[in-house]
Amino acid sequence: MLSGARWRLASALRGTRAPPSAVARRCLHASGSRPLADRGKKSEELPRAFDPALLEFLVCPLSKKPLRYEASTNELINEELGIAYPIIDGIPNMIPQAARMTRQSKKQEEVEQR
Repeated sequence: MLSGARWRLASALRGTRAPPSAVARRCLHASGSRPLADRGKKSEELPRAFDPALLEFLVCPLSKKPLRYEASTNELINEELGIAYPIIDGIPNMIPQAARMTRQSKKQEEVEQR
């Protein structure tokens, strides 16, 4: 009885008479998530691409400097520190331990030049 009252209240607040499962399906569809029934199926989806518009908001967690997107390697580059953060399924992995060094240290460069 109480669950029916909750559903009616939620429907009135939403302005819809659709059952909660249909509302949840619409929300999942709009957000790009797959319903639970589809998750077990193999699909030929392409990996999500990185949105370069995010560069306006993203900064290096170490230096707080802007990052550059390198499409060929799918990484965010910090030129100052020589660090590249990987982008996995369209999501930047901004954990410093996961970053790759893009250049050698100055000591190594000096040894190689001799």
